[in-house]
Formats: sequence, structure tokens, C-alpha cells
Amino acid sequence: MGLKEHIADQMKAAMKGRDQLRLETLRTIRAALMEKEIERRGAGAAMTTEDETQVLTGAAKKRRESIEMFRLGGRTDLVEQETRELSIIQEFLPKQMTPDEIMAVVSAIIRDTGAAGPADFGKVMPVVMKQLKGKADGKLVQETVKKALGAA
Repeated sequence: MGLKEHIADQMKAAMKGRDQLRLETLRTIRAALMEKEIERRGAGAAMTTEDETQVLTGAAKKRRESIEMFRLGGRTDLVEQETRELSIIQEFLPKQMTPDEIMAVVSAIIRDTGAAGPADFGKVMPVVMKQLKGKADGKLVQETVKKALGAA
């Protein structure tokens, strides 16, 4: 079953269960996927799993940023809502890597690229992100790379 079909099934379940927040979040995801599909079709290409993951990752990133901003603004009600939306989106994303797993990948790439310090950040980061795309939060990866290069 494809992602769109899975989301449609989840939407039906949310409607039956009268879970309005889940339903609205799923509708938002579906709309974003449809936009990407139309964009890809216009370019003469079909939607790939990587495209779907990119859409979901973007939606999750928006929620994380909103959570941070609402937390700074003292809006705990909106923090809770955005946190619930984020958890719904994460159900459809690939399993995220732990900080230790990220560090292992980063260390291997630093070793392979011959990076020696913070000046090599630009050489290491694109390689790491290509390998970890959709598997780890970009901000966490960036912090891990900086930490590893600072210690290198």
C-alpha cells in the first residue's frame, strides 16, 4: 500500500473516531503530497518515495520550528497541538536514527573525507546529509558534525 492510500485509510479512521486534529493534520499532509505530485508531473517525472519523504520531513520541520517559537512565546496550548501534529507526521516518516547512530555515520564520513577540523564542515555536511536524508533531523545532524569536527 502506497503512502497516499495509507493516509486515506488513516483519514477514514480519524473521521470515524471523530479525531479532528488527526484528520486536519492528515489532510494537510495529503495536500502537500498532492502539490508535490503536480509539481513533479509538470516536470515530466513521477512521484518517488524520496519525494514523499521530503514532503513529510518538511512538514515535520515546520512543526518543530513552530513548537520552538510557541514555547518561547509562552503558548503552551499551541505547543501541545503542534507536538501532537508532529507525532502524527512522524508515524509516516522512516524510523529516525539515534544520536549515537548519527555520530557513528558522521565519524565514518569524517574519516573517509579526511576532514581535520571545523574548516572542513562544508566538505563533510553534504555527504552526511545525502546519506542520512529522511533518517535524521537536519539540525541534529548539523550539531553532531560541528561537535565531531571540533573534537577532530
